[in-house]
Amino acid sequence: MSVDTEITSRIATNDDRERIQALVFSVLQEFGLQDDPEGTDRDLNDIEKNYTDRGGIFEVIEDVAGNLLGTIGLYPVDAETVELRKMYFAGELRGKGYGQKTVAGAIAKARKMGFKKIYLETASVLQAAIHIYEKFGFKPSGTKRTPRCDQPYVLILNDES
Repeated sequence: MSVDTEITSRIATNDDRERIQALVFSVLQEFGLQDDPEGTDRDLNDIEKNYTDRGGIFEVIEDVAGNLLGTIGLYPVDAETVELRKMYFAGELRGKGYGQKTVAGAIAKARKMGFKKIYLETASVLQAAIHIYEKFGFKPSGTKRTPRCDQPYVLILNDES
């Protein structure tokens, strides 16, 4: 299959919830990380309330057959800060440049939405993701809130578009 021509992204709804949780939890398990549906991952229990209704975005990445291959969320923290959350990809999408495309798109959307900085937390076992974040200029941050994560980052957005 020609992955590039058959991949699309769209805004997620609560109808996607079970598929999103299944993908996120399976990727976490693959990397030895624990899912936490009543804590860290409770935002996935009501995607529309926790993202869309708050002025954020949660997107799913699918192939032409509608198979879920990836997720990413922008969760407003305050008027100036948005948190990049839940960027996970199925194995068949990894290593093909979608992480970079997805982060670039998230940065552009955060700027367009008027945010001044993007915060994120990740785990040190997710080396490919960390490489992408650092490539885009994310810097280590001292603030950490998520138990399974040990790598907080922040990107200060300038006025470039």
